[in-house]
Amino acid sequence: MNVHALYLYPVKSLAGIAVESFELDDFGPVGDRRWMIVDDKDRFVTQRAHPELALVGTRFDGNQVVVTIPEEGEFRLVPDGQVREVGVWKDDVNAVPGNTGASEALSRYCGRPVTFVYMADDAFRRVDPERVPAYRRVSFADGYPLLVTNEASLDELNSRLSEPVEMRRFRPNIVISGAEPWEEDSWETLNIRNISLSLVKPCSRCIVTTVDPDTGVRSPDGQPLKTLTGYRRTPDGVIFGVNGVHNAQGSLSVGDPVSLS
Repeated sequence: MNVHALYLYPVKSLAGIAVESFELDDFGPVGDRRWMIVDDKDRFVTQRAHPELALVGTRFDGNQVVVTIPEEGEFRLVPDGQVREVGVWKDDVNAVPGNTGASEALSRYCGRPVTFVYMADDAFRRVDPERVPAYRRVSFADGYPLLVTNEASLDELNSRLSEPVEMRRFRPNIVISGAEPWEEDSWETLNIRNISLSLVKPCSRCIVTTVDPDTGVRSPDGQPLKTLTGYRRTPDGVIFGVNGVHNAQGSLSVGDPVSLS
């Protein structure tokens, strides 16, 4: 098995970036989901409510995140405000608002007041202690530092669809090739270079998988989630991929060999 692809998501629920390598720090992949969007009640905003967010591009310029908002232009995200508490799922986390110009432009695009917020180095959001007893942190990702998917599982799913979908629908960090379809369900530890990843939870999927990342429009037929629901429903939800935590810092690259233990 090998690392087939790597992705970073500088802003939660905006377009991701395919990269050749990334570094791992305490939070997870460096720069991954350290920014998020919140509404006027400081609750997180995603493609679940605004599928058009898929069309907001992201890139890194050094350590800075740059977003491209359709019909609004390009904006650098800069923490620029007083720390406030924001909500992501069941967690309340300290975050710093971004520069007002970017937030005002995104508000116009979404048709509602929204604000970019940043998780600073001194903020701490804990990974679910019931799944990971160690005192581990995570960014604004849904709950875990890493999402791992299997290219063969996507191929098997696509064999059931009238119109195949890309892996981008599932927003993974690490895509593995060379395995059998759905083999990832039983993986416990992945070894990549000198880094081991503990896979602690199957990833339940939601309506975001129905958003075409190239159009920002939901599939009218509910695919691929409708087909997945027919044969991948478990007590943990409708499953595609596995969530994990890394057990060391370091770098991962496309093409790296992958082993199990």
